[in-house]
Amino acid sequence: MNRLILKYAYPITAVILVIFAWVIYRRIAQGWSEIITLAIAAVIVWAVGAPTFIYLWPRLTVNGFKRAIVKRGFDGGPMPVNTLYAEPRISSALPTGSLMGTGTDDVLYIAGWLDLKNGPQVLHVPDMAGRYYSVQFTDPSTGANFAYVGKRTTGTQAGDYLLSGPDWHGTVPPGLTQIPSPNNSVLVIGRVFVENVSDQPSAYALATDITVAPLASGS
Repeated sequence: MNRLILKYAYPITAVILVIFAWVIYRRIAQGWSEIITLAIAAVIVWAVGAPTFIYLWPRLTVNGFKRAIVKRGFDGGPMPVNTLYAEPRISSALPTGSLMGTGTDDVLYIAGWLDLKNGPQVLHVPDMAGRYYSVQFTDPSTGANFAYVGKRTTGTQAGDYLLSGPDWHGTVPPGLTQIPSPNNSVLVIGRVFVENVSDQPSAYALATDITVAPLASGS
């Protein structure tokens, strides 16, 4: 949906403006008193609608990702919770309307939905040898990204990260870096840089090595 909106942004905007101009014209034709009524209604709609939109839109968008990931999935079908899927193709090679079709052709995307209610998950990232990559973690209750792992934040060396929910109070095992989540549900979106077509298999191999697994019992 976002891709279609971006593609047809100008025609959509033009249609909205034409409709708005026609409504204003019809109101003027009925008398200026109608304009005052319209202006009051517009102010009320804006005062109520803008905060509602700002509050709800991120939550609707993120939960839309959950439904798409868990129920529809990608090429392999629906994805189990607490697994990550690495897309082997760049954005322009994906079918129209694909969840990972963003218009960005220099990265391969990774996606998954985590449920930390039954315990932490351990994120493993391989040695990227200087290659750009990032893994972002999003709180679905607010739509805010609360943590990143990647070249700009943690470097490109191999690492293991403990993703824990708000109710977990265990001990972090040696060798793991804790990332506390404000919510038991987490949307994960990752990106791995692709230099060119010949580099794509190498980038995909690294993307598939970014994995999550439950914290071993007894840890």
